[in-house]
Amino acid sequence: MNLESARQNKKSIDWFSFLYKYGTIVTIVVLILVFALSNPAFIQSNNLINILRSISIVTIIAIGITISLTVNGFDLSVGSVASLSNAVVISMFVWFSQNTLIAIFSAIIAALLVGAFNAFMIVKVKIPDMLLTLATMFIIQGIALTYTRGSTISQNMVMPDGSFAEGLITPFFKKIGQVPWIILIMLVVVVAVHIFLTYTKHGRYMYVIGGNQEAARLSGIPVNKYKVIAYLLSALFAAIGGIVLASRIMTAEISAGAPYLMDSVAAAFIGFSVFGAGKPNAIGTFFGAVLIGILANGLVMMSVPYYAMDIVKGTVLAFALALTYYKYK
Repeated sequence: MNLESARQNKKSIDWFSFLYKYGTIVTIVVLILVFALSNPAFIQSNNLINILRSISIVTIIAIGITISLTVNGFDLSVGSVASLSNAVVISMFVWFSQNTLIAIFSAIIAALLVGAFNAFMIVKVKIPDMLLTLATMFIIQGIALTYTRGSTISQNMVMPDGSFAEGLITPFFKKIGQVPWIILIMLVVVVAVHIFLTYTKHGRYMYVIGGNQEAARLSGIPVNKYKVIAYLLSALFAAIGGIVLASRIMTAEISAGAPYLMDSVAAAFIGFSVFGAGKPNAIGTFFGAVLIGILANGLVMMSVPYYAMDIVKGTVLAFALALTYYKYK
């Protein structure tokens, strides 16, 4: 009798171990089947490409969050940084008639300054990362709104003196937010960060710091240095996300990056358990973003009322997290 109970218990453990490793993948497959049966157009190539395009910005921003999580940090300011980068890069074209290189460089520098500020306040002043980046989120959001004067920046816009903006967005920059480039940029970012975190000593050091900071320090790893790098990289990928967003919509909308924050956070945390990784990782984050993208696209195709979409989206995400994080005891 005891032997039979042990066997049943082992089967249960194996089952929940499977769900822990593949719960997100199972959820993605189930969603694809449900949406495809509801509307066959869901699995058409055009719609699948549309899903990949829609998750590109979320994935890029989420990769930045993933890097901050590797050192046991957390960056809530990425949405505002994306908004700031969006505003800076478009304004360089429209207001100052700059070329593509200067426009992109200016947006990245602005974001890195925010990352440096976050790193200094967290590493040197010892402010808890979540509290500091929450404060930074509001500060940068206010800076972006002040910079844009609370209005949308676009070609031929009316300037404060009554004249029209003469700067134009270059054709090269327009292509960045179009298929296939927007998808290729996302894939390059995911693969590059996966290689960095998995196969380089710097990535392994970050994981060691995230696992046990004191042990990392005692083993000679420069903990503060890698924390600074993590927040700079988080800001960098938020900037790339904001730049790609700017190319996609061709304007600088007020707080354009803010809606991407929660989806990016969800993608990064869902990615923890993809394939049983048990830690922040780029591939898992990508699958987390895919789950979110499929869900959003499928709900639209099923004509779910917009006021109910958050309920369904939150429920399915909670179910996916339950599958992947529940551990049988």
